[in-house]
Amino acid sequence: MTLSLITGTSSGMGLYAAVELAKLGHQVIATMRNPDASGPLQAAAHEAGVAVEVRALDVTDAEACEELVAALSAEYGPVHTLVNNAGQGMVGTAEQLTMDDIQDQLDLNYLAPLRLTKLVLPAMREARAGRILTVTSVGGAVGQPFADAYCGAKFAVEGFMQSLAPVAERFGVHVAVIEPAAVASKFTDNAVIPESTGPYAQLLDAYKARTAGAFSAAQSPQEAGFAIAAAVTDPTPRFRYQTSETARAFVSRSLADPNGEAVLNFTRPWIA
Repeated sequence: MTLSLITGTSSGMGLYAAVELAKLGHQVIATMRNPDASGPLQAAAHEAGVAVEVRALDVTDAEACEELVAALSAEYGPVHTLVNNAGQGMVGTAEQLTMDDIQDQLDLNYLAPLRLTKLVLPAMREARAGRILTVTSVGGAVGQPFADAYCGAKFAVEGFMQSLAPVAERFGVHVAVIEPAAVASKFTDNAVIPESTGPYAQLLDAYKARTAGAFSAAQSPQEAGFAIAAAVTDPTPRFRYQTSETARAFVSRSLADPNGEAVLNFTRPWIA
């Protein structure tokens, strides 16, 4: 049975991805910072007629990550599939951000996926098999106003994974990223958002209004979770996936934009 480790499963697309992978026959280890919040996941798993095993994990805690991967290896053998899903948003432009803010984004959205990837990769390499899928964002391909730290961390993790991919695949390990657009989840509730004061107030209010509109038509977390599971189990894996046509159209502005102007022309009106 495929042993799959997925982070950030207390709600949203991580919850549904964990359940869907269990439905596909994976032995799912679903992690979250507070296992007391596992009620919705366990209820969804029960409704689907499957079981998932919940483990506590703060992905920014290096020692905890090492201990978990070692414990899983001792109990079940090596992890076959890693889904780096845990993350958090942050709103703010450069002057509004402290260096601690920026470090927090790097720790959670960049360094944590790297850490877990490094921990599972040796056993995958030795087995010459494995999947590593990191949930990034359309913000990993398109820089957006007032998302400086968030997009910076997501760009970084995509660059890391894209660099790793051709090397890892020589050992049978497939590395990929998946880019959701707006998903109806607790993501915006958990995002760090500054007050609309100071010289950026009018621009920030325009950005918030535009974002509220985007999330009013957001993809369901179930659909995004199914897309994650489909990417994990794709028989002909590729590096980059999106969770919806909206996300695919969004990232194409940057991926087919050699001089960068198409992206800026797209995002400039957001703060007009």
